[in-house]
Amino acid sequence: MIGWLLTHDPARKALGLILTAAAILLFLLNLRRAGERAGRAAERLDARERNDAIHRQMLDAAARRPPDRDALADRLRDGRF
Repeated sequence: MIGWLLTHDPARKALGLILTAAAILLFLLNLRRAGERAGRAAERLDARERNDAIHRQMLDAAARRPPDRDALADRLRDGRF
């Protein structure tokens, strides 16, 4: 069977076309998978940036908090809260 494919010119051309089409198909599928991976990585990066920004806001708020209850009461009376 293999010998027949290699000795007959039309069969050899058809085999070449089939192999070329398979290689192109595999290349396109690999591109699609790579694009999906890149998309997931971008989503993870966006989520991490959002979480980091929220964490920074929480740390800033904690740094500005009053040290004790009396200072909190003074801030509330002055309207600076």
